[in-house]
Amino acid sequence: MKTTPSVLFVCLGNICRSPLAEAAFRKAAAEAGQDAIADSAGTAAYHVGSPPDPRSIAIAAHYDVDIANYAGRQIAAADYTLFTHIFALDDANLADIRRCAPGNATAEIALLLDVVDGREGQPVLDPYYGDEEDFETTWADVSAAAEALVARLLTGRD
Repeated sequence: MKTTPSVLFVCLGNICRSPLAEAAFRKAAAEAGQDAIADSAGTAAYHVGSPPDPRSIAIAAHYDVDIANYAGRQIAAADYTLFTHIFALDDANLADIRRCAPGNATAEIALLLDVVDGREGQPVLDPYYGDEEDFETTWADVSAAAEALVARLLTGRD
C-alpha cells in the first residue's frame, strides 16, 4: 500500500520561510497531479496563531498562491509520526527538530535544500530582516525545492 506523502516545513517562527515552502510545495504538487499533504510550523512559539508576514503573503500572491489564512504554529511531538517528511529551512532549526524528536519518530528529517542537486547542506535565506528582494530569493529557493521534492515523490525515490 502506497502512503500519501505528508510534508512539514519548519523554520523558526512559521511566518516567513516555512509558510512559503508549504505554499510552493502545495502549488508544485497540484500542478504535477501529486497527491500530498503539507503543513508548516516553527520551532519557537513566537507567532502561534498569527498570519504569515505580510511580505510573505505578498510574494506568494505574486505567484498566484493565497497564504493569508495560514496560521503560525509550533512543531509538536505528534508531527514526528504524523508526517512522512519534516524539512528544516536551516541548520539551527534542523538541530532543534532532531533534538526534540521523540523516540517513536518515523518522519524523515532533513534540510529542505538537500533535495535540490548542488544545493545540499545550504539554508534557505531568512528574509525577515530583509527587503522584497530577499523574499523573492526565498520564494525562488523554496520553489526549486518544491519542484525537486515533487519530482522525487513522483518517481518513487522518496
